[in-house]
Amino acid sequence: MKFKPSIKPYQGAAGGWGSLEATTRYVLDSKQAFKNIRNLLRVNKSKGFDCPGCAWGDDNTSTFSFCENGAKAVSWEATRKGLDAAFFEQHSVANLYRQSDYFLEYQGRLTQPLRYNAQTDRYAPISWQAAFALIAQHLHGLDNPNQLELYTSGRASNEASYLYQLFGRMFGTNNFPDCSNMCHEASGSGLKQSIGVGKGTIHLNDFALADAIFVFGQNPGTNHPRMLHSLRHAADRGASIVTFNTLRERGLERFADPQNPLELLTPKSGRISSRYYQPNLGGDMAAVRGMVKALLETHRQRQAEGHAGLFDEQFIALHTQQVADYLAAVDATEWQQIVDQSGLSEQQLREAATIYQQAERVICTWAMGVTQHKHSINTVREIANLQLLFGQIGKPGAGLCPVRGHSNVQGNRTMGIDEKPPAALLDGLAAHFHFEPPRAPGHSTVEALEAMLRGDVKVLIALGGNLAAAAPDTARTESAIRRCGLTVHIATKLNRSHLITGADALILPTLGRTERDIQTTGSQYVTVEDSFSMVHASEGVNPPLSALQRSETAIVAGIADAVLGRETLDWLQLAGDYGLIREHIAATLPGFADFNRRCEEPGGFYLGNAAAELRFTTPTGKAMFSAAALPDTLFPQIAGQVVPFTLQTLRSHDQYNTTIYGMDDRYRGVYGQRDVVFIHPQDLAKLGLRDGDRVDIETLWHDNVNRKVRGFKAIAYDIPPGNLAAYYPETNPLVPLSSFGDGTHTPTSKSVPVRLTPAQNVATDRII
Repeated sequence: MKFKPSIKPYQGAAGGWGSLEATTRYVLDSKQAFKNIRNLLRVNKSKGFDCPGCAWGDDNTSTFSFCENGAKAVSWEATRKGLDAAFFEQHSVANLYRQSDYFLEYQGRLTQPLRYNAQTDRYAPISWQAAFALIAQHLHGLDNPNQLELYTSGRASNEASYLYQLFGRMFGTNNFPDCSNMCHEASGSGLKQSIGVGKGTIHLNDFALADAIFVFGQNPGTNHPRMLHSLRHAADRGASIVTFNTLRERGLERFADPQNPLELLTPKSGRISSRYYQPNLGGDMAAVRGMVKALLETHRQRQAEGHAGLFDEQFIALHTQQVADYLAAVDATEWQQIVDQSGLSEQQLREAATIYQQAERVICTWAMGVTQHKHSINTVREIANLQLLFGQIGKPGAGLCPVRGHSNVQGNRTMGIDEKPPAALLDGLAAHFHFEPPRAPGHSTVEALEAMLRGDVKVLIALGGNLAAAAPDTARTESAIRRCGLTVHIATKLNRSHLITGADALILPTLGRTERDIQTTGSQYVTVEDSFSMVHASEGVNPPLSALQRSETAIVAGIADAVLGRETLDWLQLAGDYGLIREHIAATLPGFADFNRRCEEPGGFYLGNAAAELRFTTPTGKAMFSAAALPDTLFPQIAGQVVPFTLQTLRSHDQYNTTIYGMDDRYRGVYGQRDVVFIHPQDLAKLGLRDGDRVDIETLWHDNVNRKVRGFKAIAYDIPPGNLAAYYPETNPLVPLSSFGDGTHTPTSKSVPVRLTPAQNVATDRII
């Protein structure tokens, strides 16, 4: 496949005709346009299937409840192209490893179970029975259960995830590394510490009631485009949208609604952000601290003049603790530190504070621009501090809203995919299933990779995902996975992780979200949970491409049956009727009473949120202010060393997580290429480079490991000086495995200390 690289600045708004054109192109490219048009009419609808893309909520009222990237995800999954045995006879694993990520997944759907043959360096067909027996053989040969890692992607359904964690705990391990460990772990941990619940406190319709929405570190135009509808509608009715984002992103500036004929066919569009601030990478905590410092000054001035202060004193007194410690920390923070760290002026932060002050109802929303730093928990808690001061929790149109990535990553955690399971979860499983689950914490994703490198892990089973491409420090990650005795990947399409094999390796082909799931009791549906704690039923409509594809739930049940047998639980009976799984969920997890009946509710049902009801399940029963100081540096591991640039990794517009739909990044004006780095024009000049010159990027770290990517095209972009951005997984080799968030083990993919040098070698070993 040939692509013609070019840079053409995008002049239009996000959405509009460009979005419709891209959607049409992907539907046609799937080779079954009519079926995929029908599919798209069933996306995010009652009696339809949940979009396999992002976790944004659904209002179930629009005729078209999908976005451009959702259409890409559906068409990408629902292709009729399939990989058969002949493909793997023609391609060795070594040859496939040299191909691009785009090439690998573009080949089509996996259609039969495969086992790696080290002698031929090829995958070859294996029966399901033999595959399950091989897994059982390896697991029965382990010295202890913690030599097993059970990785989970955020696309796995509630039913599959619940069985997966139950199997792992009956086997004897809490090793459940998952994609959440690499993205929103700080949101869950920080919110639990602040308000007792690790989820957002708002409903989707709160966006229609908010007077101001503060957006931190996220790019919805690419990562969750349906959010733009909520932001646009809020802006149209007069709400202030205040954005803090390092890069200037078109989706946060202007949006043309593809469902509005006038905006589809003309240049007409609507503004999103009323104010757009570009902090330094890692500067969001300082920016919020600066807002609070300005608001505290006004609060005290008003009190001194005999007026009511700004803060909600009644809310603070009734529902919070440690406010005095927090305000003392604010007083101790100098403006110069705030300005230096945030990269924003005192005037800008006072302006943002004034907008906040004038709003009665405020939503604060964020994504991985906040959560992938060393001090991310403290940043999340600083955002919570701001909201607590003004009582912006538990009332309509206000609250805290972390925006998750994959469509069921929040549901996975609710189902028990958690390496640090709460005691209540384990107690519920023990009482209901009559076994004693392990109590010691298991491994997060980074901890799992470190354990593999030490030789402490022998088997990796991955329920979806693309761990080798998603994880940091690519060379060390690949080395870790290769040290396993067995790697098992449950997947819809071929990806890079399948080419990083253990001594033995299996690929097990699974159904996608779009496909009918027929089991012994008939057609089945699964459920997922969105970012607003709404649980939806999802039932595919397409016939499977191959009779040898199985559902994730059936595959997990098959593994459990082969490994554990049926003495404690009839796994195959559960695989035959997902309603039985939901009965077990209802019996062991809070919020799921009468689960099967509630799945019939149009639009799904709300799990509830104690903090939104002003019940704070912290140890004190109160919401807790955090008095954390601003960090002295983003990189204490290399304190004293000059860091020329801080790099963040990010997605292109033709990408969802590690899935590369195409080689374009339309809104940033990049076409036909991915080895690019965005840089401020002044930084280019200082380096003696011109726009488009090639550079090598090298990580500065304390372990003397050479981490470098070569031949990246430097593109002048609207980004603060000293900050860089580039796509992952291409720049994942630069993120040290040992650089992770305090209290989260989340890779610091949004703050990587690097230097740039003129490229020495522009050749690439990837074949597109």
